Amino acid sequence: MKQLFSDNGPIARHFQGYQPRQPQIDMAVHVENAIAERATCVVEAETGTGKTFAYLAPALKSNKKIIISTGSKALQEQLFHRDLPELVKALNAGRKVALLKGRANYLCLYRLSQHVSHVPTDDPDVMHQLAMVAKFATETNNGDLADCVGIEEDAKVLPYVNSTADNCLGKECPDFQECYIRKARLRAMDADLVVINHHLFFADMAVKDSGFAELMPTADSYIFDEAHQLPEIACDYFGESFSTKQLQELITDIRVVYRADIPDMLQLGKTLNKLETAVADFRLVFPLEGAKGDWRNVLKEKYICDAIHRVISDLAFLYQVLKTCLDRSDKIEPLFERTLSLKGKLERVFDINETGYSYWYEVGRRTVQIHITPLNVATKFAELVEKTQAGFIFTSATLSVNGELNHFSDSLGLKPKYQLLLESPFDYKTQALLCLPRYLPEINDDLMPHAIVKMAKEVIAASKGRCFMLFTSYRMMHLVYEGLSERIPYPVFMQGQSSKRIILEQFVRHGNAVLLGTASFWEGVDVRGDALSCVIIDKIPFTSPDDPLLQARMQDCEKQGKDPFASIQIPQAVIALKQGVGRLIRDRNDTGVLILCDNRLVTRPYGQVFLKSLPNMTRTRDITAAIKFLENIN
Repeated sequence: MKQLFSDNGPIARHFQGYQPRQPQIDMAVHVENAIAERATCVVEAETGTGKTFAYLAPALKSNKKIIISTGSKALQEQLFHRDLPELVKALNAGRKVALLKGRANYLCLYRLSQHVSHVPTDDPDVMHQLAMVAKFATETNNGDLADCVGIEEDAKVLPYVNSTADNCLGKECPDFQECYIRKARLRAMDADLVVINHHLFFADMAVKDSGFAELMPTADSYIFDEAHQLPEIACDYFGESFSTKQLQELITDIRVVYRADIPDMLQLGKTLNKLETAVADFRLVFPLEGAKGDWRNVLKEKYICDAIHRVISDLAFLYQVLKTCLDRSDKIEPLFERTLSLKGKLERVFDINETGYSYWYEVGRRTVQIHITPLNVATKFAELVEKTQAGFIFTSATLSVNGELNHFSDSLGLKPKYQLLLESPFDYKTQALLCLPRYLPEINDDLMPHAIVKMAKEVIAASKGRCFMLFTSYRMMHLVYEGLSERIPYPVFMQGQSSKRIILEQFVRHGNAVLLGTASFWEGVDVRGDALSCVIIDKIPFTSPDDPLLQARMQDCEKQGKDPFASIQIPQAVIALKQGVGRLIRDRNDTGVLILCDNRLVTRPYGQVFLKSLPNMTRTRDITAAIKFLENIN
């Protein structure tokens, strides 16, 4: 490894301007050892370390089957389409590589043909997008919908043209031989190195656990980039959930078959309409969109239980009607099975007595989701690691809290043989200034939005736009947007106006814009160079205290005799804040100002834990010093 990364090695010869970095070499050696020994390795590699090549090079040079898992589809595609091909060339590595995504990312030819021949909606957006996907189907080789121009991640057409585990017909599908998911999995089976994402990893483990066929191949070693996301994702997959969206999709799918194959079964049409009304009524018993709460408390309300029982009753009747249709169409049987499965899932939401789990719900614009989430996944994840007998490597720029990796390792039950904390090679002292402005109101003061707008106007004028503003709530983001959008001479973009990708492209293209975002913009956003020179964060990103899952975890922590604030809330918030701060300096030539608008960083004892966990920037409490720094950049 040392030779590969040396100043006369193959990487230096291939990549112009490459310079050896000792932290990168140290990480590559640790990863190489973990792969060879099938050991567990945890590495925090701060921005600029070169961690991507530090795990890709040992993976390519080994003779083992390696699966690399990322936290986002954007990084997954960057690895596969940009980093891996270049490194394969540099190392002259004759290794087969494959990209494998979850099934929802691939075009389902059967569902496309169903919906093109019988469009189940009058929505003009869906009609237009369906035509775009139909054209894409004639051109694509891999069926990856990310390659379909004009179809964003949240496009309305997606539920009509991709498949779910519920509605996939498997070998019974008339298009099975041409199935893009099947072909992608076959390529993955044949490859030496497969790039997946965390959700697919856990979905696969859940399927294997249930005794069904695997979605992806078994590997000798697993490498997780953006590993800080794993504890939360693991909770989702080790638990259970039910969504009214599943019922809505079932109704849509049955309606397509009803209209195309058995239009004379009028009773089926009426039964679907009745169930659809019952599902909509169930959503309406929860008045607030975005609300979350304790499901155990909700079940004490008779009117909510009555609404669920009406849905169950209508599902049971639909099941009986479908039974009479089985001999009318061969497409009915899988829908018949789904109806029974969803009825069983919905009946299980009344079973709330198992300890060690949080029972909670969340309300979307048109849906209600009910979750049964384990409070601790350490034991289950440790069992998974033990069972696979594979090497496990975890890396991210943000794993440590107060200079230690214990919080991350404990959350997944890891006992790593190798641990490493690698500092960034960036000169934060000269490249960046951290400002904690004096005289701001307390964070919950009604005057806080006004104070942030007033300060931001001065700062944005000094930086000539080129600013990210990151918020912990939609409410604060909208209030600041209203205060800024008409009062500064620069383009202002806000999360929700378009897809994340389009907003970022617009931000970079303008070169002097301001972007306001919440959670999804705190990580996985890489803006280098002149387009960004200032990041403003409204407050410490503590999870909302009324979050039902957090409340359940804190109660469980108290029962164990620990301090839930110190054990749960602070570590989670430190890692989230480090992610937001990491948006500012992405390159050796980047310079900029970070402004944290939360007085608690200096007025509360725990503020020191946060500040010690951040890069070692020059600090000031004087906003005029921040303004001068920005003016000097220009």
